[in-house]
Amino acid sequence: MLRVCADANLLPFSNDRGEGFENRIAQLIADELKVPLAFTWWPQTIGFVRNTLRTRQCDLVMGTAVGEELMQNTNPYYRSTYALIYRRDSGITAKTLADPSLQGARIGVVARTPPSAVMLRHGLTNLEPYQLDTDTRAHHPAEQAVEDVAAARTDAAIVWGPIAGYFAARQQVPMVVVPLTDELGASPFQYMISMGIRPDEPDWRHWLNDFIVRRQGDIDRILAEYHVPLANADGTIRAEVAEPDGYRMADYRAPTPPALRGAETVGPAEVERLAKAGAILIDVLPSPPKPQGLAPDSRWVPPPHRSLPGAHWLPNVGYGAPSAEQEAYFRTSLEALTAGDRKRPLVVFCQPDCWMSWNAAKRAIALGYQTVKWFPAGTEGWKAAGRDLVTVEPEPGSGTGLEPKMAN
Repeated sequence: MLRVCADANLLPFSNDRGEGFENRIAQLIADELKVPLAFTWWPQTIGFVRNTLRTRQCDLVMGTAVGEELMQNTNPYYRSTYALIYRRDSGITAKTLADPSLQGARIGVVARTPPSAVMLRHGLTNLEPYQLDTDTRAHHPAEQAVEDVAAARTDAAIVWGPIAGYFAARQQVPMVVVPLTDELGASPFQYMISMGIRPDEPDWRHWLNDFIVRRQGDIDRILAEYHVPLANADGTIRAEVAEPDGYRMADYRAPTPPALRGAETVGPAEVERLAKAGAILIDVLPSPPKPQGLAPDSRWVPPPHRSLPGAHWLPNVGYGAPSAEQEAYFRTSLEALTAGDRKRPLVVFCQPDCWMSWNAAKRAIALGYQTVKWFPAGTEGWKAAGRDLVTVEPEPGSGTGLEPKMAN
């Protein structure tokens, strides 16, 4: 059994309903170990490590800053930063704390966090303080700071990025989240986050480090779903890919948005559970093109297509502007596979950073399917999770032959 030390009421990190990103990353680890997952709950404040990890009631803390002396650190699995938030209609246009539009603004800040000292260097003295150490069963100061900005009780706030991104996206008014970069001569805003274990467990640390390397793509996708601002090793901020209103029309192998409106984003473990429960797995990777320079009368046999066990391969249906034949093939194939049941769960995928699956899942929603799941990690993520791939053939009616018919 994988026993994780966690806070039962600390979104976006964790809660006792499994809704936090640390809950989900812990599930990835348990799935790889092929063991059940259990949590030891304790408010993440003073005494958290002493009453959980050190008493051996649990074996892993999912999030701790690198350099934390109470635990042994794994390698970091993400790097984030403090962020400035304000309402889009507030008149503030700041991208840094030095921006003149912040002068005179009432700004919320959690006491004794790095931004509190840096704000004074920029003449930002109209502060609304929030408590740092608190019992999360009763108080959520950083969440309250975000809600106060949304309700116009304050003009802006500076809070830890994962909290800022998650709660800003859940307000009823449009919010701006500005990830902050480190300033010379000041306490850093950016921190590398690792997992924490006991000091006398080198083998456990090595296994976790290997897991982080193998599953970094899946971890990043989970963090993106929660709008966690991610910083690169050089301190620059990764841009979050915005979800377009329409379909992606070109450059299909590129970073995708963290989510798709109307669909649920799922990982390998969820896909496996869905498949066992009767969901239809839809692989939309395009069929491979005939190699250039091949003589017209040469016989060419495409390589075997490897996919998830039980998957149905519908090649060439994920283009932004599919041909009439491709669109009809997609529509009739879904109708046949679901026996016309628009509530039958569909899991749509191809490979990581593949807009084909995003487009196809969006098109399935437009066709009236009510339980669409998007699996952005695709076949590579499935294999990285230690699961097997099998050879599959296109569903009848694709018309691909040895060379795909492409609309663009």
